[in-house]
Amino acid sequence: MKNESRGLTWFSHIMMILFSAACIIPFILLITASLTDQNEIIASGYSFFPKTFSTAAYTYLLERGSDIARAYGITIFVTIVGTFIGVSIMVLLAYPLSRSVTPHRNLIMFIVFFTLLFHGGLVPSYLVYTQLFHIKNSIWALIVPGLLMNGFYVMLMRTFFQTTIPPALIESAQLDGAGEYRTLWTVVLPLSTPILATIGLFESIMYWNDWQLGMIYITDPKYFSIQNLLNRIMQDIQFININMSSNASNAMEQMPSDSVKMAMAVIGVLPILLAYPFFQKYFIKGIMIGAVKG
Repeated sequence: MKNESRGLTWFSHIMMILFSAACIIPFILLITASLTDQNEIIASGYSFFPKTFSTAAYTYLLERGSDIARAYGITIFVTIVGTFIGVSIMVLLAYPLSRSVTPHRNLIMFIVFFTLLFHGGLVPSYLVYTQLFHIKNSIWALIVPGLLMNGFYVMLMRTFFQTTIPPALIESAQLDGAGEYRTLWTVVLPLSTPILATIGLFESIMYWNDWQLGMIYITDPKYFSIQNLLNRIMQDIQFININMSSNASNAMEQMPSDSVKMAMAVIGVLPILLAYPFFQKYFIKGIMIGAVKG
């Protein structure tokens, strides 16, 4: 029995090492490719150990430093404001659904679950946001459509409230004269840090990596997020590659187009990688407790 348990532990460790390697190795290749000379990429392809290092890709991106800085500012604003509003809406919906005294909570929960299976579609959504809310080409076009888009997060948060917050604690607070809002603010939320951090991390990643909302609702370059700006730079490089004249051909040969694509990916993902360790200690606990009972 002991040998069987030890074998299962080794098997689990090996599988986790393989999964971790499958996630880390492509990212290492991404970084080395962004620092590889363009001519070497053309001659030998991508390599973990390039013979010729070059920072030409990052130099090319730094030449557009003002655009990238503005896009970073927009993305940071959208991520912070969108995450705060989104998590607040989910808390205000999930907490009443976790309380047995809420009337018609099963019907409301079914409606939330229904949105996981069906939604209005792209064209109706576009008409509503552009014709009714008039948010096209504004900063709110990058925030509002992403609010409360995933009922799964509401279900996770409701389950966390139901299984982690003792009902006796809520009753005790109400016997002391606290209303529902004060109970939520002073009793429930301080005990719900793991699930708030987990859902907040999911929302932050969604807003940071989103490029679809910008592609649909934004045509004014001054509202481009970092993902939209990097996507536009890549499209410009592809356009020059396809339509370049003989004069542009020489200029294009000097442009590190392949390594620029890799450098753009590094710039886009780096802030999230730096922020993740601060949420990690809450992340696993929040997922485990929130998913115990659906």
